[in-house]
Amino acid sequence: MQAPNELSDPPAGMSESLAAQPIARIVRDGVEYVLLGTAHVSRASVEAVREILDRESFDAVAVELCEPRYKSMRDPASFRNLDLFQIIRQGKAGLVAANLALSAFQRRLAEQFGIEPGAEMKAAIDGAEARDLPIWLIDREVGITLKRAIRSVGFLERLGIIGGLAGSLITREDVDESEIEKLKEGDMLGSMFSEFAKESPPLFEALIAERDRYMTARLREESDAAASTGKPVRRVLAVIGAGHLSGIEQAIAAQAEAPGPLQKALAELPPGSPWPKRIGFAVFAIIAIAIASLFYRGAEFGADALWIWVLCTGIGAAIGTFAAGGHPLSALAGFIVAPLKPFRPGVPVGAASAGVEVWIHRPRVADFDSLRDDVIHWTGWWKNRISRTLLVFVFTNLGMMFGTWVAGFRIIKSLL
Repeated sequence: MQAPNELSDPPAGMSESLAAQPIARIVRDGVEYVLLGTAHVSRASVEAVREILDRESFDAVAVELCEPRYKSMRDPASFRNLDLFQIIRQGKAGLVAANLALSAFQRRLAEQFGIEPGAEMKAAIDGAEARDLPIWLIDREVGITLKRAIRSVGFLERLGIIGGLAGSLITREDVDESEIEKLKEGDMLGSMFSEFAKESPPLFEALIAERDRYMTARLREESDAAASTGKPVRRVLAVIGAGHLSGIEQAIAAQAEAPGPLQKALAELPPGSPWPKRIGFAVFAIIAIAIASLFYRGAEFGADALWIWVLCTGIGAAIGTFAAGGHPLSALAGFIVAPLKPFRPGVPVGAASAGVEVWIHRPRVADFDSLRDDVIHWTGWWKNRISRTLLVFVFTNLGMMFGTWVAGFRIIKSLL
């Protein structure tokens, strides 16, 4: 690696509008990286991308997208390939619902300002294709980021993440476009993330800092790959969210690890905390011991305790299914499976209800086509068969959890 990294000067004649955008220029290993910070829902960001591509020449264009998001952007109909049965079987329904909630919030802002979400990324991709330039996808998959974020924090902070996602769907307050543009002001942005980090350093690390390092490693890897083919790149435009500009700029200057192993390490899922499973096992064990103790007192006492367990967990799961708008047969499946949860700890109760829901209300082509628009408004989650199935999975599990605590309280109370 060439020793000191250098900051390059912006070209003369840049318009005031482009000059107002957050831009960093840094040279490493003979490659100049032009980092253009954007707001993901902003007309000014779209114009800045187009103008910089018109004014300057580049050998490649990098965008803050991963492969799935890129395919989704280039082919909006890709949701038709969504296999709900596989998603439910693999226990990924909650993750898919979280992804939809994130995209829904961005689309709602886009709807407010009359601009497509990710329009600045699309402008960069279209500009690169028009100039026959390589397109580098440098971001980490959002599913990995969410999992690493959730596994990095405790129970209360996890509830905060879930509450924030739910709140973003319910709130209808408009956001002033000037506030979005202010996100590009380095000082304000820096202070915002500084406060965020102070409140939850693990979240900041997973959502921001790790991705800064990951995207930097991707830029370096792509540059090395181009050089190895005999067609080295000299100037690369990287279109990234403004919140990552400072971190990536610093990482380009300081990152010393080999890019491949670093990416692999940042894409691995850390082991989940054993405590949720231990607590769940302990709760079931305490309830089982209580029921056994009641049987020891008399068969009638034990039978009553078993009925309390069956009814509380079953009814809790069924109520969750109904709350999600599920079919009565889906609720029945949850009612039957919920009491058996201790004997099948690796199978979520919601998987049974959601599986029946898919079988009864198979998604139509229209559901796939309207999914992105339906989930913008919270009522649309119950209207669309795909999102409603995801809600059935989540709400049935929540209902079963509530029923477990109610059953445990009543059984232990009868023991005492």
